[in-house]
Amino acid sequence: MEAKRKGARSISQIPPSILEQLNRGEIESANLTEWLAVNHKELINNVLPEKYRIACTKSLDSLAKASIMQTIKCIAGCLLTEISKEESQDLQHQLTKHESDSVRCWAAYIIGLDDTQTLQNKLESIKCFAADSHFGVREIAWMAVREDIEKQLATAIAILSEWAMNTDANIRRFSCEVIRPKGVWCKQLEIMKQHPELALPILESLKSDSSRYVQDSVANWLNDASKSQPTFVIGLTEKWKKESPNAETSYIIKRALRSINK
Repeated sequence: MEAKRKGARSISQIPPSILEQLNRGEIESANLTEWLAVNHKELINNVLPEKYRIACTKSLDSLAKASIMQTIKCIAGCLLTEISKEESQDLQHQLTKHESDSVRCWAAYIIGLDDTQTLQNKLESIKCFAADSHFGVREIAWMAVREDIEKQLATAIAILSEWAMNTDANIRRFSCEVIRPKGVWCKQLEIMKQHPELALPILESLKSDSSRYVQDSVANWLNDASKSQPTFVIGLTEKWKKESPNAETSYIIKRALRSINK
């Protein structure tokens, strides 16, 4: 079995041959440093049909000092606008299955930006990205549908409560991460900051999850909530101590209370 490649610690340390492969869409990024180093304009020119290259490049040129999130969203929005109905399924399939994690990020955001789809359809379509093997794609997956979830929170909670019991740890983690009160690189969910109890159907299912990846998400969720509703978090963690006296829950509780116990 081929050893997993370790990424460079800084962009300047990325070997030119690796950067070239990343920009050609031939390999996945190995860490956040590489993920941020990808030149999306070069990637567009290397993986998209010509008519889409021109439109996407023009869209990117219109942005000034775009962040990585703005870049991905811009490309996805352009593709959503430019792809004809006859080509949409074929191209979306190609992007979804592409070797490049950055290209798969575009595909995930196309789903999030598609206003013709219901929330239920969007979540079903985003599920494969939520379960993706690459960390970057999984993050973009929940960011892509976060605004829709905020608008239809009750519907989302009902669906995500089922996801919280999925056999795939990545899916379970998505169910929690997508509704974090604050999160990272995303808009805060004011309703969750003020009413964290709305997430209980999901949090309760995950309070003793076997996956450290999921445990960290639950703990981060509660740490977010502790900034605005500390009494809720303290009460819930005290309840969990009695109900689930195990190592998994203890780990979650310790990390959930890290801001309160400073």
